[in-house]
Amino acid sequence: MKPDNPRILTINGGSSSIKFALYDEGEPLKRGLYGKIDRVGLSGTSLTFKDPTGKSQDSRTIDPADQRSAVTFLMDWLETQQVFASVKGVGHRVVHGMAHSEPERVTPELLDELHRITPYDPEHLPREIELIEAFRQRHPQLPQVACFDTAFHRTMPRVASLLPIPRRYEALGVRRYGFHGLSYEFLMGELAHLAGPEAAQGRIILAHLGNGASLAAVRDDMSIDTSMSFTPTAGVPMSTRSGDLDPGLVLYLARTEGLDTKQFNEMVNFQSGLLGVSETSSDMRDLLDRETQDMRAAEAIALFCYQVKKWIGSFAAALGGVETLVFSGGIGENAPEVRARICDGLGFLGIEIEEKRNAANEGVISANASRVSVRVIHTDEEQMIARMVCGVLGHAGEKEHGQGKDA
Repeated sequence: MKPDNPRILTINGGSSSIKFALYDEGEPLKRGLYGKIDRVGLSGTSLTFKDPTGKSQDSRTIDPADQRSAVTFLMDWLETQQVFASVKGVGHRVVHGMAHSEPERVTPELLDELHRITPYDPEHLPREIELIEAFRQRHPQLPQVACFDTAFHRTMPRVASLLPIPRRYEALGVRRYGFHGLSYEFLMGELAHLAGPEAAQGRIILAHLGNGASLAAVRDDMSIDTSMSFTPTAGVPMSTRSGDLDPGLVLYLARTEGLDTKQFNEMVNFQSGLLGVSETSSDMRDLLDRETQDMRAAEAIALFCYQVKKWIGSFAAALGGVETLVFSGGIGENAPEVRARICDGLGFLGIEIEEKRNAANEGVISANASRVSVRVIHTDEEQMIARMVCGVLGHAGEKEHGQGKDA
């Protein structure tokens, strides 16, 4: 690759990590250098990066770094890389986009709006804004594009987005938004590429199962419902998030435990889910290793699989049936035991998986007799961001296969 080849830089800032990737423009887009800063705000903060083949290039330990110092470190390091001079645009994953239904070029007006809506997502938006502003300050001429995780779900019918609370709160923006939209957009494009455009127009349930986990019901290539709601805490249990809870718990725990709102938020986002039930780990791999010796680990896995199964059933009802079920995310792509337990007992919906295909993590794991096609598809939010940047800035790359809906 020539140093002057135009490139897109993608930035995916999470609550404790910052992922980045460089893509060569072209059809298809080609990923070059990529990596992440992990454990931001914790001990053992480090930068790791790999070459296009996935071979690890280096690892840099960083003094315990808060978000601001981690961003500064990343910017300093990127500027030492020869390829950075060829970057023509930067794309950011922005978790909450409110009414935005398309990726948008970052402007002062958009930044002002993101600051204004920060209370809707205090866990992610401040970190994402800080990354955007760091690039604006140090490279003001470099175009940046905000890619909204909520945009995919803007097609949901009103009945699916309404929350059953006093109507006046809807005027303040309180509704079901849904998240993981960049992943779902990518998966729909891949499904169309792998199974044909007709499959993407059918009745589909997408299961993005990772540290954060959600499901989406898609019909005619449009989201009609999703498990996450006003915040990413809702829906199925996750690594440390609770998923859906009885709202009466807020008052009960305030009275009996003295929990204030900040402590309750900390509990449901960082102390619950797999970690809370198992009391040992938030990592599904650890729990699978321990389940035969530790009842708590076994119960955490059982609860996760049971709740995902329930959402599949409810979305099959919302769709009027299901033709395709897609597993993705770290758990969905790599844990055949979990996929098998989720699908067990769903034969009445036409879902049957073939044991050997599932154990081998094949692309199609459904049995020949299954009326529903069950697939495992690797998701790639960073590539989706790069495609969207190309679409907004008018570069090559946006015409490559598998985009799903227009970016």
